[in-house]
Amino acid sequence: MPQVSVKNKLVESAEDVFRRQGFNGASVQDITSAAGVPKGSFYNHFESKQALAVEIARRYARGANFAVLSGDGPALERLRGHFVAMVDRTRETGVEFGCLLGTFASESSSAGDQVRTAVREILEDWTEEVARTVREGQEAGEITSARPARTLAAFLIDSFEGATLRAKTIGDQSVVAEQLEIALDALRA
Repeated sequence: MPQVSVKNKLVESAEDVFRRQGFNGASVQDITSAAGVPKGSFYNHFESKQALAVEIARRYARGANFAVLSGDGPALERLRGHFVAMVDRTRETGVEFGCLLGTFASESSSAGDQVRTAVREILEDWTEEVARTVREGQEAGEITSARPARTLAAFLIDSFEGATLRAKTIGDQSVVAEQLEIALDALRA
């Protein structure tokens, strides 16, 4: 059985620590303790806690399922499928911890420029992926053209992130599905 590298242990453990404690609440000691590695080994792999958070945020973004957005069928159904998959992903990692991007975004002013820039770039990329599907729905007459596709995509993502934050505080993920349905209904042509 291959050994897990120290760097991978740090990344795996840090994602959980950041999810549970937030960026500001997590110390390098918390991360190395969770990984079961000496604190000094952290700096052999990362220049700072910010650099590690950026890597984790990008890894989290790569794990999002965008395939359903470019699949077949009505745009609204593809959008619903994408966001339901995001809800399921949040549920799997713990409703009480919310979405990792939302956690980092809420702390971005104090987490530093590297984290803020990474989260902004990830949200911009996500918005463009969703906007592509919204645009297709607009062209098909399924989704309102009263606003630009990118604006509607940002609205959907913001609705998801806001509802996920609410779910985090009340411990009930069903609020996200309800908010998602309201947001999708608002897009209908």
